[in-house]
Amino acid sequence: MRLGVLDVGSNTVHLLVVDAHAGAAPVPMVSEKSVLRLMRYLTPDGVITEEGATAVLRAVQNAADVARRHSIDEFLPFATSALREAANGRELLDRVKRETGVDLQVLSGEDEARLTFLASRRWYGWSAEHILLFDIGGGSLEITSGANEYPDVALSLPLGAGRSTISFLHNDPPLPEQVDALRAHAASVLAEAVGEFAALPAPHHVVGSSKTIRSLARLAGSTQDGVGSGDRIMLRRSQLDDWVPRLAKIPADARPALPGITADRTFQIVAGGIVLSEAMAAFGVRELEVSPWALREGIILRYLDRLG
Repeated sequence: MRLGVLDVGSNTVHLLVVDAHAGAAPVPMVSEKSVLRLMRYLTPDGVITEEGATAVLRAVQNAADVARRHSIDEFLPFATSALREAANGRELLDRVKRETGVDLQVLSGEDEARLTFLASRRWYGWSAEHILLFDIGGGSLEITSGANEYPDVALSLPLGAGRSTISFLHNDPPLPEQVDALRAHAASVLAEAVGEFAALPAPHHVVGSSKTIRSLARLAGSTQDGVGSGDRIMLRRSQLDDWVPRLAKIPADARPALPGITADRTFQIVAGGIVLSEAMAAFGVRELEVSPWALREGIILRYLDRLG
């Protein structure tokens, strides 16, 4: 079965076409991405501007055209925090459906967290035991923990890399006081969140997912021999805290010259690094492993589970 998964996020509109069936890992066939950085199109009262709406419509139409050319059997289009939280998000969703024919399903923050956890659990298997997972999107930070296929606790916090950049890092490169303000804000939000996990046992395996965390790990992390699935990419908080101050001194247009920093993440990578550092500190995490699977794979796995 060929599936098309369309992820309309805060930073990108990403189509992934996979060949998949129950009981097997999905095999990626096509990946098509448009960089939106939708947070820059938000007015102070949370409305997506007409320019932003046009950008969304164009990107969704392009993705739908690509999906059709690859003869998909099922289309799974969804949207996350940017459209979920925009004051005119419902109107824009209706407009997308009317003008492109794509009916975007809006995931709640908890849905995002639970599905990302499912993907990581399937990737690492039961031997990983109790997992603690961090996932940084453009609009939100998801934190989940549990020993089963779905987490016991799933939180979505307004600490996404794009949102944090727009809210705090107004200069390029950001000023030291802006970096300090974001760090203090993230620490405050996370201090309240930690209590939600207090009743759970200590995790056996700490995982990070999302493109932002993968980028940071490629820049600052290390590679270790894996078991059965190739190399493991690890990221220590000490490595992260060594690199983030250096990244913050480099203009955004120069950051893609560094290993792992892609053009679609260059504007928000500093904020992502700050948020991840504070999240790891709040939960007492010294090191995490980067999961190759995240939300899109979770969507695919849930779909296949329901077919069975």
